[in-house]
Amino acid sequence: MEILITNDDGIYAEGIFALAEALKKVGNVTVVAPDTQRSAVGHAITITDPLRVVTARRNGKFFGYAASGTPADCVKLGIKAIMKKKPDLVVSGINLGGNQAYNILYSGTVSGATEGALLGIPSMAVSLDTFVNPDFRGSAAFAAKLAKLMKTKALPHGTLLNVNLPNLPARRIKGVRVTTQSLTCFNDWFDKRTDPHGNTYYWMTGDYKPKDSDKKSDLNALRAGYISVTPIHFDLTNYAFFGELEKWGL
Repeated sequence: MEILITNDDGIYAEGIFALAEALKKVGNVTVVAPDTQRSAVGHAITITDPLRVVTARRNGKFFGYAASGTPADCVKLGIKAIMKKKPDLVVSGINLGGNQAYNILYSGTVSGATEGALLGIPSMAVSLDTFVNPDFRGSAAFAAKLAKLMKTKALPHGTLLNVNLPNLPARRIKGVRVTTQSLTCFNDWFDKRTDPHGNTYYWMTGDYKPKDSDKKSDLNALRAGYISVTPIHFDLTNYAFFGELEKWGL
């Protein structure tokens, strides 16, 4: 099994290292990831500048390829220019911080997996729902377990799996829920500040305030101590409204 790994936290992030080590027990791993932090870039691709790639080492050994582009760029590069064989699986992560609800629209982690799905390859994004004291071992082990399942199970065309794990010891995780995308938006605001030179700048911050009580939503599953696995796809058509729009007489 040929596995392509990427992320948006950068090739030297601890999450991608834990993921690669776990997936090496499942198949042949190739890492192509951004050379630095690329969080919240969404599905951006680079078309006006060249993409530069250098080899990256960890613990004195070759680890993968560091690219100057986005997660989506890295998946394209990996499949079309670096790997000798087309991958059987694309895995993006492990992200530091959850990617649920409307966050998935901004997430570079999810977009890395989405690019894999666009190119016809089974793909998943994996995120750990914390920014404090992360322990990626459990997330990596679950990703490896899911990768083995994806060897034999088929995903519909254009569908990928968005996986979020609570930052809990294994004994405290209640199980796995197949979930829907929560309809909760990130409640953001801007702190207005002044730099040492007297110039004004703004720093975005915020939090989640869940709006739905559906136990099947990704956000509520995580808050209840479950691993969330959401099947998502990139067809954005609102089919329920399609017929009504046709009646508008455009």
